[in-house]
Amino acid sequence: MNALVPYRRLTIKIGSALLVDKTGRLRAQWLANLASDLAALKTDGCEVVIVSSGAIALGRGLLGLSAVALTLEQSQAAASAGQIALSQAWAEALGRHDIVTGQILITPNITEERRYYLNARTTIATLLGLGAVPIINENDSVATAEIRYGDNDRLSARVATMIEADCLVLLSDIDGLYTAPPAKDPDARHLPEVRVITPAIEAMAGGAASHLSRGGMTTKVEAGKIATQAGTAMIIAKGTEDHPLKALTEGGRHTLFYPAESRAQARKRWIMGSLALAGTLSVDAGAARALLTGKSLLPIGVTRVTGEFERGDAIAVLNPDGIEIARGLAGLDSDEARLVMGKRSDAVQELLGTSNRAALIHRDNMVLVGAKEESHELG
Repeated sequence: MNALVPYRRLTIKIGSALLVDKTGRLRAQWLANLASDLAALKTDGCEVVIVSSGAIALGRGLLGLSAVALTLEQSQAAASAGQIALSQAWAEALGRHDIVTGQILITPNITEERRYYLNARTTIATLLGLGAVPIINENDSVATAEIRYGDNDRLSARVATMIEADCLVLLSDIDGLYTAPPAKDPDARHLPEVRVITPAIEAMAGGAASHLSRGGMTTKVEAGKIATQAGTAMIIAKGTEDHPLKALTEGGRHTLFYPAESRAQARKRWIMGSLALAGTLSVDAGAARALLTGKSLLPIGVTRVTGEFERGDAIAVLNPDGIEIARGLAGLDSDEARLVMGKRSDAVQELLGTSNRAALIHRDNMVLVGAKEESHELG
């Protein structure tokens, strides 16, 4: 059974030990085989984002540093040298299949602060729309111990949820989750699927398995909690063999972690319960009716703007009686909203430029309050 067939947007995490051998050299043939797998997925219509470890491991070899313990400064230097080699390796491997790559280096503030989050998501979405494969890594050359994810398992989960991937695939040196670390317990059982990540499931995870890796099964299960709670499925599969993604499409053994809820449900819950409101938009009766049929909120229907907010902040929508009927994420900041409220879309483009979105709140970023929504999927 093809484990990837249900998914159209994939985030695939590649660990250091898969890309780099113990001498610090790139496993070029393995990467070439993986690239052919990725090309096949794209041919089948999948969008693919790669979260790739390996910069520090490659940089160690290039700079002649120890393969065991590095100081923070040495790690940063290794990442700086290794990131160039890593980016070049990906560009060459995928370039053989006429696939363009784009490099994005991320630190935690990018996925935790809304404005950076939106900018990064837009960049990735644009690359995908142009047919490119984004290659993402933590920016280890500048990140300190206090401001880093600490492992690319969690980073890949943050990226997967940020871009609303259908599935996160963690390629590892093991073919999934076992009831106990199989290297230590001969009676350990492989789990083909995990419906819910319970404390018992968390207890099954072991420690880091490779000297090149900062993670282990523990961080993979933690990544699973991040991904599945946001409506993204997760697969842990063995990546050490040739063509690991092809193996997944041909029924290779893995562990599937089911999403806790649909992505639309997760997004609604996040907008309704996790964000403090930064302002309000009052709308006329026509706009209020349009929202109830699943339309976006356009400036022409807005009669008043209150509060100071930026694009991506949570704001409420009030009907002519002052009753909240929806809330969502602002498509413009408050100054822009005041400038364009009550105006038609062509006038908005004249004021703000054709590159700006016309909607003050897009329907994909809106939740209706106290009314049944249409069944359209929230992006």
